[in-house]
Amino acid sequence: MRKTTKPEAEITQQVDALLASMSLVEKVAQLAQVGGADWNAGPKAEEIIRERGAGSVLWLNDTKKFNQLQKIAVEESPSGIPVLFALDVIHGYRTIFPVPLALAASWDPAVAEQAQAVAAREARAAGLHWTFGPMLDIARDARWGRIVEGAGEDPYLGAAMAAAQVRGFQGDDPADPERVLACAKHFAGYGASEGGRDYDPVHLSEAQLRNDFLPPFRAAVKAGVDTFMSAYMDLNNVPAGANRWLLRDVLRDEWGFDGFIVSDAFAVGNLVIQGFARDGRDAALRALQAGLNMDMASSIYLENLAELVEDGTLSIEEIDAMVRPILA
Repeated sequence: MRKTTKPEAEITQQVDALLASMSLVEKVAQLAQVGGADWNAGPKAEEIIRERGAGSVLWLNDTKKFNQLQKIAVEESPSGIPVLFALDVIHGYRTIFPVPLALAASWDPAVAEQAQAVAAREARAAGLHWTFGPMLDIARDARWGRIVEGAGEDPYLGAAMAAAQVRGFQGDDPADPERVLACAKHFAGYGASEGGRDYDPVHLSEAQLRNDFLPPFRAAVKAGVDTFMSAYMDLNNVPAGANRWLLRDVLRDEWGFDGFIVSDAFAVGNLVIQGFARDGRDAALRALQAGLNMDMASSIYLENLAELVEDGTLSIEEIDAMVRPILA
């Protein structure tokens, strides 16, 4: 994560004060990313934000709607904490650039950095704060449909393009009004799915993973990326979004990443479909304890985390630890 000009102690003090003033329900809401469009039959974003707040809103690309929801968050929600508006800005926002695979074919990281800086400026002007990019999945099977979003098969080139795109999206100053948060995705091994089929399982030795698939993600951390997105699929029989070894042992403890991690869309709920969790309650517990900060779109965190704290399964300290990097 990038460092601000504000002293770290001051930021910690402000976050501590916010956490101390928030109810359990408000804290859990910061761990939820809700859909701004008609994404399901449940409560709409306006209702959720007004009642308890939200960490982020996605699937929305409408400046008037951004302003409307942000006004609700700041003036009507219990905590008054603004929401982060997020969208896939992959190869340009209004100005369209070559797809990431084509940019990588230039072997010119400076070009990729410049393109993403323009995309960030345009997206931020429209009201967005966060892009779900760059995609850093090494892919060696042309049947995989998302290969176009990444840099291809080479980990060295992938790492160079990863760092360049992070710099382009984010810049150096977190307060820069012409930049957005970058998101290193999909952590990790997503491009190695069996048969090139999206969401299918991945089986890789640790040596393969570290040598071929992790270098772009490591480069993103070194470049100061603020957020990560976990992958959908099972990695060696454990879903990436609930993989403690991946999210805590490698990403946080080994690499020192101190930003926050979001799931891919509905992935926390999919832990049940994948047979890894018994139900939504178990899925929320497994994902949070593995190190996943934010649940994208499934509402599993919203529906279950408060109850898990109230019955003693989770501690409030565990919730606070997951909310802290989102507020920071």
